[in-house]
Amino acid sequence: MPTTSTQFSATPFAEKTFGVTVTNLTKKFGSATVLKDVSLEVKPGEIFCLMGPSGSGKSVLLKHIAGLETATSGSVRIGDFDAADPATRDKVHLALVFQAGALFNSLTVYDNLALYPREHRQCNEAGIRERVMHALSILSLEKAAQKFPSELSGGMKKRVAIARALVMEPQLLLYDEPTSELDPVMGATISEIIATLREQTAVTSIVVTHDRDLAVNIADRIAIIMDGKIRATGLKADFRNPTDPQIADFLTPVIDLKNPRFKQLENNHE
Repeated sequence: MPTTSTQFSATPFAEKTFGVTVTNLTKKFGSATVLKDVSLEVKPGEIFCLMGPSGSGKSVLLKHIAGLETATSGSVRIGDFDAADPATRDKVHLALVFQAGALFNSLTVYDNLALYPREHRQCNEAGIRERVMHALSILSLEKAAQKFPSELSGGMKKRVAIARALVMEPQLLLYDEPTSELDPVMGATISEIIATLREQTAVTSIVVTHDRDLAVNIADRIAIIMDGKIRATGLKADFRNPTDPQIADFLTPVIDLKNPRFKQLENNHE
């Protein structure tokens, strides 16, 4: 049942934070196998970063956790609940921060944030305003409340998308490339926000990212996925100087003008 409370605490669901368990997950799209027997565990309350090259299956895995994709085989569980079961949405407060923000251009920032509690009739307008303004204040966005997305910078759009997720009072917060298309300073700012929110709310955070700096600075643990398989999982310290050549090349690629990668790609497809 939706909550009828008009209060929004900085730690609304800390005592009910959920972990995630992925077991032997395989996903096929036609003849293409995108995820291949993937298993991993995300502990309640941790920041878990999932990294890998483009096309490695990161976002597809995130969609399975969010319940937006159905596995060909294997399972994803959020706590004791099946992520693929629509009824799980009534038991777990899950929010997904989309890569592009996915804000409604016809709505102000305030109305973008108010949409979810209004649609689900969670509380009256006074309660919605309290919840929305509190989420905006956490991310220093109060002055942007009446602006439209077209009036915002890329960094502000990212922050608004995170604030909208907070209005949902999440127990599990999923981020899809939260620092993409941002300059290094704003990317660092978003990383600080993710870490600060975990400290304030104890929310479990799963971050799909290419951003090595984000991962090695704020993650509790990191998993590397390549070609649909988990290549390595460990503490962030384990990835500061990786010994696996393929992982090292992904995390700290060396630009070699005498033997450029695109030439190697051409040779591999001859």
